[in-house]
Amino acid sequence: MRSIDVFCVFPEVVDVALQVGVVGRAIERGDVGYRSFDLREYAPGGRIDDAPFGGGSGMVVRVDVVARAFEEVYAVAARQVRESRRVIVTEAWGRTMNQGYVAEVAAGEDVTVVCGRYGGVDERVRNKLANESVSLGEFVLSGGEIVAAALADAVIRLREGVLGNAESLVGESYSAEGAVGPPQYTRPAVWDGEEVPGVLLSGNHAEIRAWRESRARERSRTRATERP
Repeated sequence: MRSIDVFCVFPEVVDVALQVGVVGRAIERGDVGYRSFDLREYAPGGRIDDAPFGGGSGMVVRVDVVARAFEEVYAVAARQVRESRRVIVTEAWGRTMNQGYVAEVAAGEDVTVVCGRYGGVDERVRNKLANESVSLGEFVLSGGEIVAAALADAVIRLREGVLGNAESLVGESYSAEGAVGPPQYTRPAVWDGEEVPGVLLSGNHAEIRAWRESRARERSRTRATERP
């Protein structure tokens, strides 16, 4: 994955989230391409949605607006974009994002994200213009911009050179399936009577590694029993 394009109603939400930290610096350096597009610029009169056929509450993002945006940005027929890019629609019922999915996206082709908003997106966007849909979990957001920002951040940080130390990816939460990271401590060694575990101050790297592995396994077990 070398670039991410986001099509949405409020691109500033995604832009702000990706301007900071290591991800922002990677984009600024050109290590990865990032663009955002306001769907209203491709809509008749700036209106990207309409009432659902068959009645019901809410408004639905129009397929012709998304198609026009694709055609103007990529200069090919809208249906062809997904042949060369991974086109993702944000939907509350979509595939739940996890670290395995993020790694899959990072290792694949360039990405295009279409953000849902209002009452959803015309199903023809999902079936005819996109490859898949994705969600942060089984809950509903006002729009998909937060999902797009989360996906872009998670994917970009996996690219080589984005993190100052590549070893930061080793041993962190979800670096292996079902694994979570160990507890972390820093100065002061004692705060309000609460002390840092002595093993971390021992200088014995073998014991520290064993302690961290043990606590990570314990966290993983605890997390598994707490999940519904």
